[in-house]
Amino acid sequence: MHPMTGFPPSADDQVTLANWRTSPFNRWAFQHVREIVPSADIANDPDHVWALPDASMDLSGIAVAGGSFAAFLDATDTDGLVVLHRGAMVGEIYGNAMTCHTPHILMSVSKSVLGLVAGILSERGVLDPEALVSDLISEIAGSAYRGCRVHQLLDMRAGVLFDENYLATSGAIIAYRKAQGWNPLEPGETPSDLRSFFPSLVEADGPHGGRFHYVSPNTDLLGWVIERATGQRYADVVSSVLWQPMGAERSAYITVDRFGAPRCAGGFCATTRDLARIGQLIVQDGCRDGRRILPAGWVDDILTVGDRAAWDDGDFASFFPGSPMHYRSKWYVQHGDAPLLFGIGVNGQNLFIDRANQIVIAKFSSQAAPLDEARITLTMQAVAAIRRHLTGL
Repeated sequence: MHPMTGFPPSADDQVTLANWRTSPFNRWAFQHVREIVPSADIANDPDHVWALPDASMDLSGIAVAGGSFAAFLDATDTDGLVVLHRGAMVGEIYGNAMTCHTPHILMSVSKSVLGLVAGILSERGVLDPEALVSDLISEIAGSAYRGCRVHQLLDMRAGVLFDENYLATSGAIIAYRKAQGWNPLEPGETPSDLRSFFPSLVEADGPHGGRFHYVSPNTDLLGWVIERATGQRYADVVSSVLWQPMGAERSAYITVDRFGAPRCAGGFCATTRDLARIGQLIVQDGCRDGRRILPAGWVDDILTVGDRAAWDDGDFASFFPGSPMHYRSKWYVQHGDAPLLFGIGVNGQNLFIDRANQIVIAKFSSQAAPLDEARITLTMQAVAAIRRHLTGL
């Protein structure tokens, strides 16, 4: 089956709001999200693009888990891969008809982008990480978010009952998807929206500041917090404080609900190169061409301040067995002599950053399963192999 072939495509090949995140339809949809879900543009500055020097090398000889590099790319349904080392592009590979100019959905790597934007706004005094969320968003004062602070949303440590089961067919996560405009309504259902969804989460799941508890609505709520704090649309904030100063090569976009509320938890779409530029900005301690974009110390805080016990007691430790980890401000951190900072999105979206060795790996995929332990493990093994290859260790 080849989705969206023919004019018009046959009914079996048509990508729709009902099937766009399922295989094989996601192979087309993840590169054409704005044709399925409403979106808001995140403008770049075409006059000040950050040039990535070309230092191409042959990565095909890198062995991954006893197999070839090509086998790893195929097994993880790779759509785009960009590898940077010391600020230069050493590898760029595309599949599935994707190109260097094609925006692809980041899924939950979108959260990591918000984590950087929050840091910029915090440094500017626009956003207070210690503020009570309900002081900024009074509409959620009667929900389980009552008493939660902004940094607890950032760290996924809000005590809100929500089952992030991507394979569920009913329950709050389905209501959430319909509210964000990612799932179609059933006949007779009243249209909903994100801002009216948050107050519906009224049951607690432990204290705020407890274990790592992955709740995607936390990040969308932070988008609302940012909009309230700045008086601007989230897409415009990202453009002005990050995307343009960073020198993105292309405009990005983010999906929005029927009233324009942004899907900060998963709806960001950008090119593979621009995703890699985010990583390179972090490698360079938040600076580009002598201009500071990310606050001094924000990345250090992400790398060093997270709570290991909260991670070990949390939702995702099983995906990284035996690996010392924490989660901070929407980023995962794997401890070690050269810590690995990374973002993860369902169906195989990744951004890996080894700041000590100046390595960035951006990867887009269209995997069939939202979370696939075998493919997550294989990807982590490939990242380790690339790091060894580039550092000679």
